[in-house]
Amino acid sequence: MAETLRVPAAVDLAAVVVGALTGGLLAAREGFAVSGVLLLAVSGGLGGGLIRDVLLAEGPPIALTNQAYLPTVAIAAGITFYFSGWLSRLTALLVVLDAVTLGFFTVIGAQKAQLAGLPSASVVFIGTLTAVGGALIRDMLLAQRADIIGPGPYNAVAALIGATALTVLAGPLGLDPIPVAALVIALVAVLRVLSVWRGWEAPVAVDLPERTRSRLVRRRERGRRRAGAALFRRRRRG
Repeated sequence: MAETLRVPAAVDLAAVVVGALTGGLLAAREGFAVSGVLLLAVSGGLGGGLIRDVLLAEGPPIALTNQAYLPTVAIAAGITFYFSGWLSRLTALLVVLDAVTLGFFTVIGAQKAQLAGLPSASVVFIGTLTAVGGALIRDMLLAQRADIIGPGPYNAVAALIGATALTVLAGPLGLDPIPVAALVIALVAVLRVLSVWRGWEAPVAVDLPERTRSRLVRRRERGRRRAGAALFRRRRRG
C-alpha cells in the first residue's frame, strides 16, 4: 500500500509550480518588489510542504533536499514578475489549476502522514495543513487575516473533506489507494471551484441555543397571527 500511494515527483512539482504562480501573482498585483514576489511564490508553492515535513520530523524538508524545487519556484516567480498582466487574464484557468493543486497537496500530505504510520486524525490534520499551509504563510506575510479562517469559498473545508475521505476510504475500508487518490483530488477540486463560481461560503460559528430560541419565538408569533386571523374571520362570518 505504501508504494501504490506514492504520488509521482512530476505531479508534486506541478502542484508546487501552480502554488508558486498563485502566490507570485498576488505579490505582483500588490506591487511588491522582486524579493516580495519571490517570497510569496515560495510560500505558495512550498509553504505547506515545509510545514508538513517539519511536523513529520523525517529529516530536512524535501523542498530543501530536492534540487528541482527552489529553482522551479524561482522561475515561476520570475514569470509572475514579468507577465502578471497576461496571467491575470487567465483568472478562470488559474482558479481551476489552484483547485486541482489544493487536491494534490491534500493527497500528498495525507499520503505522507499515512506512510509515517500516524493515526487517522493526524493523517487528516497533516493532509489539510499541507493543502492550506502555503496560503496561511502568505496571509501572515501580507499581515492580513488568513483566508482559511474567514467566511468565503471552500479552501480548508474542501481539503478537510478530502483528507477525511482519503483516510476513511484508503484506511479502514481498504480500497485501492490509487483510485481513492484520484477521487479525492477530483472531490477537493470540484468543491473548491463550485464554491468560487456559485458563491458558496464556509460555515461560520453559530449560537445554537439562541438560534433555537429565535425560531421558537418566530413560530409562536406566526401561530398567534394565524389564530388572530382565524378569529377575525369567524367574527366576520358571525
